[in-house]
Amino acid sequence: MTRAFYIGRFQPYHNGHQVVLEEIARSADEIVIGVGSAQLSHEPGNPFTAGERVLMITQSLCNLKCPFYAIPIEDLRRNALWVSHVIAMTPPFDTVYSSNPLVMRLFAEAGTRVFSPSMYERDTLSGTEIRRRMLAGEPWEHLVPPSVTRVMEEIEGVARIRSVALSD
Repeated sequence: MTRAFYIGRFQPYHNGHQVVLEEIARSADEIVIGVGSAQLSHEPGNPFTAGERVLMITQSLCNLKCPFYAIPIEDLRRNALWVSHVIAMTPPFDTVYSSNPLVMRLFAEAGTRVFSPSMYERDTLSGTEIRRRMLAGEPWEHLVPPSVTRVMEEIEGVARIRSVALSD
């Protein structure tokens, strides 16, 4: 049995994440999705709570033909201990999928198989770009699964992004 691990901040979850997870699902029996920086919310770069991000992920992947677990993982600011922290917070896994150089390095040093999936339309499919569009009032809905748009409406996500971007 192959259980894969994929981590991201998902601020917000978008179509690039969806494509990567659908690709991982073709080769894995199960997927553990780490919702990174789980302790952060209500700030410009991290506007959504871990629970809201889990909601975005689980609703977007409801038709995925592969079991998955979305697990919030708080940051640990000691890289030498980070892999052990992740392992302690998640079901066991044997393969890591990431394009983050530090994540790849830390898991490789720990002896875990690491694959770097292709980034899908990275210029437009990034949380930074989607948040920028929300803040600027530009179209963004086509960059996320429809379920994420529904979650954004439910939590008033665009209004939150605009609010947390303000300064006194």
